[in-house]
Amino acid sequence: MNNLLNDFKVSDRPSSIQFLDLLHRDFSENPQTWENRTLPDFLEALRAYAEDIQGYYDNMNLGVDADKPDWQTFADILRGATIYE
Repeated sequence: MNNLLNDFKVSDRPSSIQFLDLLHRDFSENPQTWENRTLPDFLEALRAYAEDIQGYYDNMNLGVDADKPDWQTFADILRGATIYE
């Protein structure tokens, strides 16, 4: 996954759309860096990461409540699903 995608901040619907474009481009250009390359694998990881994301926020001391999501939380879940096992 490229640094631009990792560092991209999502704050609203337009930046969410930009993030999805970056995510798509990253998969097209770097599929070998994605743990979950098929739709079924990605969807399973997406579900699991959505369930576990509060642990990520807590471990990183980010002070985010995943039960009150915003656009960035949605992007974090999508990004996490690319590598979550």
